[in-house]
Amino acid sequence: MKKKQTTQLLKGPRSANSLTHVLGQSERVKDIVEECADDLSSVNAGLKRELQDGDVSPGVENALEKSEAVESKVQDASEALSLVNEALTEEVQERHILDAQLATVTRQADEARHASLHDPLTGLPNRALFNDRLEHGLAVANRNGDRFAVMFLDLDNFKMINDSYGHDLGDLVLQMVAGRLKETTRDDDTVCRHGGDEFLYILMKIESEHDIAIVAEKILKAVQVPCDIRVRDISVSLSINASIGISIFPKDGTTSDELLDVADKAMYRAKHNKQGYSFAGDD
Repeated sequence: MKKKQTTQLLKGPRSANSLTHVLGQSERVKDIVEECADDLSSVNAGLKRELQDGDVSPGVENALEKSEAVESKVQDASEALSLVNEALTEEVQERHILDAQLATVTRQADEARHASLHDPLTGLPNRALFNDRLEHGLAVANRNGDRFAVMFLDLDNFKMINDSYGHDLGDLVLQMVAGRLKETTRDDDTVCRHGGDEFLYILMKIESEHDIAIVAEKILKAVQVPCDIRVRDISVSLSINASIGISIFPKDGTTSDELLDVADKAMYRAKHNKQGYSFAGDD
């Protein structure tokens, strides 16, 4: 019966690779060994009493000697298992420490990578990540024959907000605008903070300029929703307008620099004409 129990313990579940599980198995085997040692001790004590009560055959004496020798070996095995379990316990503790250190280093690396690719104020992708996604978009579009648009967005008269209310309030405005832009972004699209009050937007897999115009109008309406902000003792409700310049791949450019340059120029034209958005081809 005990052999069967030991075999079942050693087989264990498929998760037996973990040191913690191995330690648990070893401790259970030690318990079984100790039970065997106790059983042998009881049997040997009974045999000794029989020897003392009367004459017995030499074979019984020989059996007793062998049984006592087995008992000694079992006790030695129990002590050895105790030492093994102590070593395993220390190893498990060290492994937990190493796992915790690895988790910390991994988290710090992830945080550092995220910080290197995202704007610290708004949490949006920064220009580095935007450039990477724009190059990826160019590769996909070239491979599949798709069209996509690049939007260059600038907030109108944002400098006046900073000058009138301070940069703390201006930063809150940028955070609110960033959140609204993010809400208008589809899964395949990307919006980033280019710097200051400028944002960039990649609109993938577009069908027509009409579709792009719908998205641009949606963005402008989202930005124009009043920003109700309180900083220190200042409470303001600001309505902000934006200007958007739009370039389309491959019509307006086949490289990232070309697409950004013509979108930038179209944005300034939209700002000058106060028309909200302008396509690069609207010269």
